Amino acid sequence: MTERALRLLRQDPHLAELAAFPFAFDLSRADHVEEVRLASGGPLEPIAGDDSGGTYFVCGDGSVLYADSEGSAGTIGDSVDEALEILVGLPGWHDYVGLSPTDGEARILAEIAATEGDFREDCVPDLDARRTELRTALGLPERSPVQLVARLHAALLRTEPDHLLLNAVEHLAYRRLDPHPRPPLWEQVLAKGRTDLALLRTGDRTVWDGVAENRARRVATLRAAQYDRRNTDRALLRHLLKHEADASMSDELRLAVVLVGLYGLAEDLPLLREVHETTYDTWCGLAGLPEEAGEVQAWARSFDDSNYGTDPDDEPESTWLELARDQGMVEAARVYLIRQLDDTGPDAAQLAVLRDELALIGDYTQAIRAARLHRSLQDTDQGRAAADARLTELERKAVDAPAAES
Repeated sequence: MTERALRLLRQDPHLAELAAFPFAFDLSRADHVEEVRLASGGPLEPIAGDDSGGTYFVCGDGSVLYADSEGSAGTIGDSVDEALEILVGLPGWHDYVGLSPTDGEARILAEIAATEGDFREDCVPDLDARRTELRTALGLPERSPVQLVARLHAALLRTEPDHLLLNAVEHLAYRRLDPHPRPPLWEQVLAKGRTDLALLRTGDRTVWDGVAENRARRVATLRAAQYDRRNTDRALLRHLLKHEADASMSDELRLAVVLVGLYGLAEDLPLLREVHETTYDTWCGLAGLPEEAGEVQAWARSFDDSNYGTDPDDEPESTWLELARDQGMVEAARVYLIRQLDDTGPDAAQLAVLRDELALIGDYTQAIRAARLHRSLQDTDQGRAAADARLTELERKAVDAPAAES
């Protein structure tokens, strides 16, 4: 459904001309400088452009994505109406993408005053009158510049993971339009686990089974407990361990055994031994688990020191990618992997990892890109043959994937 403000611009040439200058939203410039697509595969409709070669796109969820002509992109509003609020209220918005609410009202207003002063002096002495006319005609609310900067900042931070823009030919990602830091993948993945861990810590047993019986929630909660350890968590850790033991041998099962074993309590030994002897895989995976209660804590500490830690930055990225897949956070994993692929130089080992991880989330286009780069670095007949075989396999899966989804 076309939003009201955009519909009015399309129906009224005068308003369209006013939006084009001085507010740089020109309906006649909707052709982008190159073919692009969203990494997620979602719909993307160009609706306007500006005189610098930038283009405004509407995404499937209604968000407006702006892409400049130099390879940078970012969302600037949750809707066309919100984007127009920002463009009309902040005609120099490109200069404000580095601002955030933490910069304070005084600095924000000073930068806006300087930019708009130049506007008025150079070419638009009646800027305020034009802004009032367009804002009124489109029915846009009047917000303070500080509010609009806050909205722009929030919109830019929402660009990823759903609105990552790619060159449709080379499949390289556009750079971020703003310089603001983003949380690492582990922080995104652990967020739900931290929430569930906090729920379990309230002592409300009615939520324990809901978390423990859902494997994606359970393993994320165990990982959250790994990095936020409390002496009062023993009961909930035992509960999670019992449910994880019903699944196959996993790193999280080993983690749960270690976290319970660190308490060093004799009454936990029967449970730990039962888990150890569940299957041959658990027997192997928990090798060395003592049969004497007094030795369990030392074993757990040794295992903890060599396999786990308290800093998620030290964890292999494969851990977070697997958890992201388990939680259905495919787009977060995709963004991470594509950004890594774009930044990876002639590193055959890293390219092989990225190739395989991209294949696991079903992005065969990017997996093939990584595979071709990996193939180009092979300097032996054996290496080239293996790389060719993997590339052929991915190309076949890329052809089969659309049929499987239909």
